Amino acid sequence: MTRTMNKTRAALTACLIAMLAGPAHAASGWGLLNMPEGVTELSKKIYDLHMMIFWWCVAIGIFVFGWMIWAIVAFRKSKGAVANTAMVHSTRAEIIWTLIPVVILVAMSVPSARVLIDIEDARNTELTVKVTAYQWKWQYQYLGTDVGYFSTLARDSNSARQLQSGVDPETVPNYLLDVDRPLVVPAGTKVRLLLTAQDVIHAWWVPDFGMKKDAIPGLVNEMWFKVDTSKTGRYRGQCAELCGRDHGFMPIVVDVLSKADFEAWLAAQKAVVKQAAVAQATPAIS
Repeated sequence: MTRTMNKTRAALTACLIAMLAGPAHAASGWGLLNMPEGVTELSKKIYDLHMMIFWWCVAIGIFVFGWMIWAIVAFRKSKGAVANTAMVHSTRAEIIWTLIPVVILVAMSVPSARVLIDIEDARNTELTVKVTAYQWKWQYQYLGTDVGYFSTLARDSNSARQLQSGVDPETVPNYLLDVDRPLVVPAGTKVRLLLTAQDVIHAWWVPDFGMKKDAIPGLVNEMWFKVDTSKTGRYRGQCAELCGRDHGFMPIVVDVLSKADFEAWLAAQKAVVKQAAVAQATPAIS
């Protein structure tokens, strides 16, 4: 018996040490259990709202279960407690247990409504991109310019996913999460997306942006995001609406550049479009 207890104690100690092993373990284990904070203005507001509601729920749970456990222990049969079968009415108690939930719900609903209003507030946007979803690719058009292109699954991922391709998916970087041409946007800029679809319902979703919006044929949906200036880099997402047999093969990649780098990229894209237009307009010499 003593040996078994020692083994159990050692196993519990090892589990505790593993859980507290450090930041690296937390990031790959317990850190993934919570909602990500994201890199945009909206994602941070949504995360703060999520944590506020979470701690309210924790406090309510501690109070309710604490009171319940105390009642079970304090009024157990072994201490001589006897059940009272008579119904006792208390107007004061009913008022208290009605008012407290009302106050809690109001305290939750006011900040929730503020965040919902912010999510729908697409005023004063600095860049608008029309996003059209197809089976199974995305089309990006920068409104006010002639720049536009399709974004499809990267060639190496597309080759590896084929039946009997002979390619080990583990050897493909960012397998099924990479594209040939990513969406490019500037950091520190309020970007508005106008989303629609040409065939079936799709959904544009990048977890680090904290936003997801359906792309519906015949309808234009709107969403916006503003990435922190210090959070330039590459962010990945996927279509989040079951849209057909290749639904899992239309990822989303967004390259967030500094404003200066974005302006340089946009100017280069405009030059390419202009050269293509000139070449198309020039008659062929026979």
